[in-house]
Amino acid sequence: METLAAVLWDRSSPWSVEPIELDPPGPDEVLVELHASGLCHSEEHIVTGDMPFRLPCVGGHEGAGVVVEVGARVSSLVPGDHVVFGFVPSCGRCRQCATGHQNLCELGAKMYTGRQIADGTARHHARGQDLAIACMIGTFAHHTVAHESSCIRIPAHVPLDRACLLGCGFVTGWGSAVYAADVRPGDTVAVAGVGGIGAAAIQGARLAGARVIVAVETVAEKQDLILSLGATHVATSWEQAAAVIREATWNRGVDRFICTMSRGDGELLGQALAMTASRGRVVVTNVHPAAQRTVSLNMMDLTLSEKHIVGTIYGSGNARADIPKLLELWQSGQVDLDAVVSHSYPLEGVNDGYEDMRSGRFLRTVLRYPAADALDARTAREARLDGHLQGQPA
Repeated sequence: METLAAVLWDRSSPWSVEPIELDPPGPDEVLVELHASGLCHSEEHIVTGDMPFRLPCVGGHEGAGVVVEVGARVSSLVPGDHVVFGFVPSCGRCRQCATGHQNLCELGAKMYTGRQIADGTARHHARGQDLAIACMIGTFAHHTVAHESSCIRIPAHVPLDRACLLGCGFVTGWGSAVYAADVRPGDTVAVAGVGGIGAAAIQGARLAGARVIVAVETVAEKQDLILSLGATHVATSWEQAAAVIREATWNRGVDRFICTMSRGDGELLGQALAMTASRGRVVVTNVHPAAQRTVSLNMMDLTLSEKHIVGTIYGSGNARADIPKLLELWQSGQVDLDAVVSHSYPLEGVNDGYEDMRSGRFLRTVLRYPAADALDARTAREARLDGHLQGQPA
């Protein structure tokens, strides 16, 4: 079939929105009509080369849609199922999955190949070439083909332009606080960088019972929203953060310091460590350039204060358990997915979306596709018809 997708052909170039050819799904794969995709900063790392994904590449790894067709060996999904793509697949059988670490599924080792998990070939093509797909899913498209292990089924009533955030950013931020940082009631926490991941980390820390949550965010216009999500203090620079943390923690430092900046910086890691209390933990969630090999740390402080530095992918969570859990928390009003979505664009607006992200104008943005509008219109018609049949004004 032919569909529309955003393709990156060269580093440091704009995304090209153009028709592509899409092969039918293989035996272990599904064809999905996408309704929405989050604009995650990781695609910026593909553009800059900080993440060495193969090019040309269909972007997007944070999407949700409806299954259209399934391969012969697919057993967990049927056409019509609503799904969120997990940007790390989860096979359920490898050593990592079997020990509860689905975020480290061994299938994820194939991520940078940009090819299909099952056989290493391509289903996406354009201009006579095979296309890679980001995180083996490629959600900057109206349709995609991906492996069954990348799909998490969700209830059909959940809006897909909100559910898509759970494919990467929200679970990553939430898990960074709840799992990787292991925030406990009464803890003091700092979150550096409040985009989509940082906003989720703040909400996770709040629900975990943190007493103090210091958000470090240089865009002052975000302050009111950051406070509404659960932060107790906002600092607009790292220098200001040090003073705020000293006062808020009685000069002890924070128990947990979570790094969720748009781009990791080895020079700042030492500052984060210095603002962390004895036996405290620094969580590195943000992506550092693949070529970065040096960090600036006071190693004496690390040793004598027994501080910890840990990395995390997908928030050290389990997408198959955490995505349904977070949707339930959202529906009960305990986490807010709506507040973090500042704006939406059609697929053709992908470059505008990233320009707004670079400017810091919005907290989170999503691409919303024609299938989402069609579903909303159908739902509205059905609601009117139901009201008419019950004798209510149509």
